[in-house]
Amino acid sequence: MARIEPVQSSELAPSVRIAFERHAEGYNGALTNTKRTLGHSLPAFEVYMQWYSLFESVEKILGKRLAYLYAYTISSASTCTICAAFFRKKIVDAGENPDDLLLTASQKSIIDFGCSIARHHGNIADHIYNEVAKQYNAADVVTLIAFAGQMIATTIFNNVVETDIDDYLVGYVPPVKYY
Repeated sequence: MARIEPVQSSELAPSVRIAFERHAEGYNGALTNTKRTLGHSLPAFEVYMQWYSLFESVEKILGKRLAYLYAYTISSASTCTICAAFFRKKIVDAGENPDDLLLTASQKSIIDFGCSIARHHGNIADHIYNEVAKQYNAADVVTLIAFAGQMIATTIFNNVVETDIDDYLVGYVPPVKYY
């Protein structure tokens, strides 16, 4: 059970209701347990929803598939069940098995990069950083790092709150093994 219950529609402050509506319109975003819990604080909700614009940038850099895999790896390495389940669903919905992914060497370097950032709190080995820096320009690398930070912030929030898994994600909860 979550440490902080998500806000109910009837409890929403008008400013939060407007923010929820804008988010739903702009990103066709469902009001998940995470978002509704963030709804207790308008500034927190607004900051965390910046995840979406960063993710769009990551998709432009990596492509849709690798962007989801990158986010999945960060979520898994951060041991966030709800975030990992969200991305496992995306991977499964795309027709892949998240436990048996086929990756090129360059894709694996991105996965290793995200995993290392999450696992080692940003203190990653030079060879992992250098592989990514060889493939992408400085602006792209900054975006990838910033997104990893935003993803980790989301995992921390969900882990501290012990956010309940949304019903639509229950079947996608990852096995106990994390990256």
